[in-house]
Amino acid sequence: MVRQPASRGPRKESTVLPPLRRAVAIGAALVTTAALLTATPAAYAANETVNVWLTTTSDGGGRNVTRGLQQQSPVTFGTTAGGATHTITVNENTTYQTFEGGGASITDTTAHLFRGGAISAATRDAVMRRLFHPVDGIGLSFVRNPIGASDLSRPGHVSLDDTCCNLNDFGANGYDTNVRLLTQQAKQLNPQLRVKGVPWSAPGWMKDNGRMDQMGWLRSEYYSLYAQYFVKYIQSYQAIGVPVDYISVQNEPNCCQAGNPTAMNYPGMSWNSSGLVELTKNHIYPAFRAAGITTKVMVHDWNYGDYNQIGAGLLADPAVRNDPLFAGIAWHGYFGDPNVGTQVHNQYPNVNQFSTEHSGGTWIGNQHNEDMADIVNYTRNWSKSIVKWSLALNQSMGPHNGGCDVCTGLVTVQEGGARAGQVDNTIEYYTTGHLTKFVKPGAARIDSTANGTVQNVAWKNTDGTKALIAHNGTTSSQSVRVNWGNQAFTYTLPARTTATFTWTGTQSGGGGGTTGQITGLGGKCVDVAGASTANGAAVQLYTCNGTAAQQWTRPGDGTIRAFGKCLDVTGQSTANGAQLQLWTCGGTANQQWTYTSGRDLVNPVSGKCADATGNSSADGTRLQIWTCTGTANQKWNA
Repeated sequence: MVRQPASRGPRKESTVLPPLRRAVAIGAALVTTAALLTATPAAYAANETVNVWLTTTSDGGGRNVTRGLQQQSPVTFGTTAGGATHTITVNENTTYQTFEGGGASITDTTAHLFRGGAISAATRDAVMRRLFHPVDGIGLSFVRNPIGASDLSRPGHVSLDDTCCNLNDFGANGYDTNVRLLTQQAKQLNPQLRVKGVPWSAPGWMKDNGRMDQMGWLRSEYYSLYAQYFVKYIQSYQAIGVPVDYISVQNEPNCCQAGNPTAMNYPGMSWNSSGLVELTKNHIYPAFRAAGITTKVMVHDWNYGDYNQIGAGLLADPAVRNDPLFAGIAWHGYFGDPNVGTQVHNQYPNVNQFSTEHSGGTWIGNQHNEDMADIVNYTRNWSKSIVKWSLALNQSMGPHNGGCDVCTGLVTVQEGGARAGQVDNTIEYYTTGHLTKFVKPGAARIDSTANGTVQNVAWKNTDGTKALIAHNGTTSSQSVRVNWGNQAFTYTLPARTTATFTWTGTQSGGGGGTTGQITGLGGKCVDVAGASTANGAAVQLYTCNGTAAQQWTRPGDGTIRAFGKCLDVTGQSTANGAQLQLWTCGGTANQQWTYTSGRDLVNPVSGKCADATGNSSADGTRLQIWTCTGTANQKWNA
């Protein structure tokens, strides 16, 4: 669901409809020491085949697809490969979070278009197959369905029981029937499908304003009955053989007219974090246990930029966070910096994170680039899922129930008109497919070199197959060298093009590299100041403490990396005294290092050594390059 202009109150972001993400963190996610796997991999023969699929758009808006998930001629790994402008090193021996699934929401709008007569049953079955089937389609593996009406519904603010003051009529209005039937069909097409439910509002009669729109608060006397509302929802899916894996108790708490609730023209509900804590731990959890329900509960389900307002209070409560029914935190992508995900991971490393909504829409400058930035940045910041908003809309971006009238889906249904009954894939079908067709639930994200021009993320499936997703959003082709163990291939990625590269086999040789501390003068460790993942973070000497800020990987491509970024000579300088910093890996000469038998770390382009400034071993001593002298402040144990 995308907010209306006044949704942010006094915040500047509220002046844009809908608000764009304000910042995108390209840096790789912070890794705890325990997550680093450094065992030497088994050797494997060279010359593995790499399969390649490409999607290309031709326009500045990133919507005109000229090549959609088309398989290309394969390339081959070899022990030698040519040079390239960009280098991406994939290291399957360093793993991060696992993948839960990717997909979209089966909204009431989708159900109306697919089962309400706009298309034939045969067309519906064909479209569902190309959306959900793992082989014949793009293998969507996660749906997040509204419980009752949302903004992308047929007009009318309808819950699953609109009759006060009990739940005896739950489901009697049939409002959710077609959503459930489509979910059942999707589950049959892809048995690995994850299902989540989330309400935009409680039934109006449970709220202090007596209606589903115009915000309003859940009345305290209905907290326990509202928990039973979720129980009945889950049981209605169980009755047709579809388990509900997750719920959130509220979509976008306080969105979108908290300061002017009468202007809220679609279902929504006001909450503060203390109320959500009370509902979750004292009503939802006990009701689920009493009913024998194992569905897990996500919290927040709102923007990165709204974390301090809602999510922080929920995660701070150990009774919420440590309950076996707790699933994790859910993020939306309309406001804030995805790097908040890494900050949350650092504070709560055992809390799972999910990206559960970011709609496409006409307000987005380049949909192709936006989608790929989301896939890369959300998962590099610990999200286990990528979920778009509505699966389908019609050619007029409806039907809608107030709220967003400029949203787009993965497919567009021609409802009436000269092309009535036809269904078109949008760019969002292809961008999502670059992930879901090749990365299966249970896959582990593996290390790959962050790159500001060729954004990328890599995964290893449970069967050992690898998938590297790389995107060139520029208007010129980019040459890329992909290193994997002691093998590599080069590829020229056309302008405005996304690639997914897949291959099998076991990583061999230096690509696994070594990961651990680098110590120098006084036995102190090479350290990223403040454990910062930002470009320009200072590299210094500091007392060894075993933290991730002192874990350095040498993947075999000449770089030395922490937090997925490279040890870098500031400004590409070759002068004595040029300081060392952390920076996004770009394949440049100022990020190349040679570790000699004499324990020097030499930057080949300058011919100079990594040096502890002033021959000091004090905590906080900056590292620099300096003419190699063989002195103790230039000796390193790596």
